[in-house]
Amino acid sequence: MKRGARIAILLLAGLTAAGTALAQQRPPAAARPAPPAKEPAPPPESPPPYEPQLLKLAEIIGSIAYLRTLCAAREAQDWRDRMGALIEAEGRTPQRRERLTSAYNRGFRAYAATHRLCTEGSQEASARLANEGERLATTLAGRYGG
Repeated sequence: MKRGARIAILLLAGLTAAGTALAQQRPPAAARPAPPAKEPAPPPESPPPYEPQLLKLAEIIGSIAYLRTLCAAREAQDWRDRMGALIEAEGRTPQRRERLTSAYNRGFRAYAATHRLCTEGSQEASARLANEGERLATTLAGRYGG
């Protein structure tokens, strides 16, 4: 018999013997302690009163991010960074981060579907959205702090 085959047989025999010994040492299922109970689910998240305005702001940021990228504006990346900061500040739970991200993506896709080239209309929409976003952010900060 080859040396490798003998080692494999010895290993298999050793593992089988160890498994049998371990099986004999285990207490019956009734004597084993029950696994720890799963932690209860966290209570449902109650969104803050400004949630609709915050989601609208995230959507506006997504729209501006698309339009400023389309028009090759210097600050195009800044809008993504601002959204990242918003998620960092307000995304306390995975569900909340998901809602904010979805709103951003919704705004991004809405303008991606209708604006393929940077035109005067794209630039006008970007300026209009920036003004709306600024008003909304100012209102949120004035009313709820921040």
